[in-house]
Amino acid sequence: MPADWFGMRKHAVVLGMAFLGLAAFALFAGWAFYEGAQVGGGWASLGPIWPYVVGGVIVVGGLAGFLMWLAFYSANNGYDERIDRSDGYY
Repeated sequence: MPADWFGMRKHAVVLGMAFLGLAAFALFAGWAFYEGAQVGGGWASLGPIWPYVVGGVIVVGGLAGFLMWLAFYSANNGYDERIDRSDGYY
């Protein structure tokens, strides 16, 4: 019975630390959002940047999609199969 208690206690500590880390990140993100609105022209001055952000998201999404398609194509067509010396191939 004591071994179970220590195992549960370890999980509680890990979950508690994860919660505290997420809470700290949420506080930081809220502070950064608030301060970002106060710098320069605020969020309105970011207008010229949005086409580059959208273009970057499209390019990264397209590249990720292509690489996933390539991985599934390779797996489905047998290119990932192991070749042993007993098969006659070296």
